[in-house]
Amino acid sequence: MSSRSKILLILLIVLLVIGIGVGVGYFAWYWTSGTLPPPVQRVEPTTTTAPTVPTAPEDETSPTTTTTQPLPENPVDFATLKATNSDIYAWLYVPGTAVDYPVACATDEADGFYLDHNIYREYEFAGTIYSEKKNGTDLMHRNTVFYGHNMLNGTMFSSLHDFEDKEFFDTYDTIYLYTPGHIYTYKIFAAYEYDNRHLLNSFDYSDDAVWAEYLAYATDPKTFTVNTRDVPVTVADRIVTLSTCVGWNKNVRYLVQGVLVNDQPTRT
Repeated sequence: MSSRSKILLILLIVLLVIGIGVGVGYFAWYWTSGTLPPPVQRVEPTTTTAPTVPTAPEDETSPTTTTTQPLPENPVDFATLKATNSDIYAWLYVPGTAVDYPVACATDEADGFYLDHNIYREYEFAGTIYSEKKNGTDLMHRNTVFYGHNMLNGTMFSSLHDFEDKEFFDTYDTIYLYTPGHIYTYKIFAAYEYDNRHLLNSFDYSDDAVWAEYLAYATDPKTFTVNTRDVPVTVADRIVTLSTCVGWNKNVRYLVQGVLVNDQPTRT
């Protein structure tokens, strides 16, 4: 082997080693990204609530009285979260999964800001669970869509793929959203693969006919990867959609959808 060939071989080996090092470093970073915790954690409420209930009068002359039980504390300290980042407006919790995160909506930046920024507004590949301005932050939109990465380390929305398993889907049926003053409960009615169209820009949700047609598909998706639950969903309902990637396929999204079944007021 000539000296020139030896030099080329050495250079090739060096480049290969560098390439392997960069690749290992990238995947290590990807694997550990998304582990920076929020300043507070969700806690289980300690008080159950009942709404104010009228008490029937003992006789016709007795005035109607009311019995009021205290509202529960909100499981999330939103004052601390908003002091950290005013864009945080909700907390999303899906029992049975690792999804237990604050939710942000970019106020001043583009909608995709939190795709690669954490709740401290620092660049981070894992990003933050977020929704877009078009949905607003009052959860009154007919279809509020939340986005999160399908991380290799199981964080963010990665564990939503557990709903692909029929037994898991049948076991866990609830999504909780916490906002200041409210605990919203959603019943999961479908989990399935869908194309990558922008859900908010692709349908006119203000049109009842369009909304009805969308729900007809969402409750009975025509796809190979799908689980559904027999839950009534009508045009009068509001739903949430949790959207994440499917492996490296940029043309497909995995959606978990739930319909609002309860809005519990809280003290904070």
